[in-house]
Amino acid sequence: MSEIVYDTEGILFNIQRYSLHDGPGIRTIPFLKGCPLSCKWCSNPESQKPQPEIIFQKSNCIQCGKCLEACRFGALSSDNPYLVDRQRCTGCGECAKVCPTGALLMKGKRMTVWEVVQELQKDENVYRRSNGGITLSGGEPLSQPEFTRELLRACKEKGWHTAMETTGLAPKEVIESVFPFVDLALTDIKAIDPAVHKDATGVSNQLILENLIKISFITQVSVRIPLIPGINDDLDSIRAIAGFAKLMNNVETIHILPYHNYGENKYALLGRIYPMDGTRFVAEEQVNKFKSEIESMGFTCHIGG
Repeated sequence: MSEIVYDTEGILFNIQRYSLHDGPGIRTIPFLKGCPLSCKWCSNPESQKPQPEIIFQKSNCIQCGKCLEACRFGALSSDNPYLVDRQRCTGCGECAKVCPTGALLMKGKRMTVWEVVQELQKDENVYRRSNGGITLSGGEPLSQPEFTRELLRACKEKGWHTAMETTGLAPKEVIESVFPFVDLALTDIKAIDPAVHKDATGVSNQLILENLIKISFITQVSVRIPLIPGINDDLDSIRAIAGFAKLMNNVETIHILPYHNYGENKYALLGRIYPMDGTRFVAEEQVNKFKSEIESMGFTCHIGG
C-alpha cells in the first residue's frame, strides 16, 4: 500500500461536530461539495455544484455597496432581488471579503487531507469514548474520489471508525478503490423504477444499483429510503426498495427518512426556487405502515437517523 497523500486537496462546505446520527456513537461529518444528482428535495443545495459559490442572506444586507465595487465581473446588481447573477459570478469571493455584515458568504473551501485531519483530531477523545467516528457526506463524496480515498485512509490510520453517506453513483473503479476504507456505507435508495428515479434525481439508477450491490460485498451497509410524496410513498415502491436490499450483502437495517423542508430557505440564498414548494408531508400512520412492511421482509427498520 502506498503512503497516504496528505496534500491531496478537496472542497468542503462544512464540518459538523457532535452528530448523533449518520453512524454509531458521536461523529464528526465533513461535507464535501459536488453531486451528480439533482434530487428535487435536496436539503443541501449548496452541496450540488463542485466549486465554491456565494450565498446571499438578504436580511443581513445594509446596502452599503461595497460588494458592488469589489466585483470585477459585473455579477452583482442591486436591481437583482437575489443580488448575484449566477451566470457571471466566478466564485472568486472578493465580494464576501468586503461585506461587513456577512450577508455574502462563500460556501466551499479548499482543504488538504492534512488540514481536515487536524480538524477531526480535535474530537478524537469523543470518538473513542462514544465508539463514534467520522462520516463523510455531501454532496456526494465519490465525486471527489482521490480526496475521499486519501482522507478515509488517513482516518483509518488514526484508528477511527469511518462511514460514508453515498448515492453510489461513480465509476466502478472508484467504488473498488474507496470502499475498502469504509466501515459503514449509508446508502440512499430513492426508487427502483428507472423512469421515476430519473425524473426525481435527473440521472439513471442503473449504475447506482449495480454499485450498491458491489459496495455491499465490500463493507457493512445501512440502507436509507428518503420517503418523498409522489415519488415513493406507496407500498409497491417500498416493497421494491426492500426487495432490492434483500439482494444486497451485509444489510440488516433500513432507515425511513420522511420528507422535510428544512433546506427550503437555502434555495433563496443561492438565487434558486425550491422545487418541492407546497409538498405535503407523509402522515405518521403511513410511515408506520411502511415500517411494518419492511420489518415483515426481514429487516430491522428505524424511522429517521
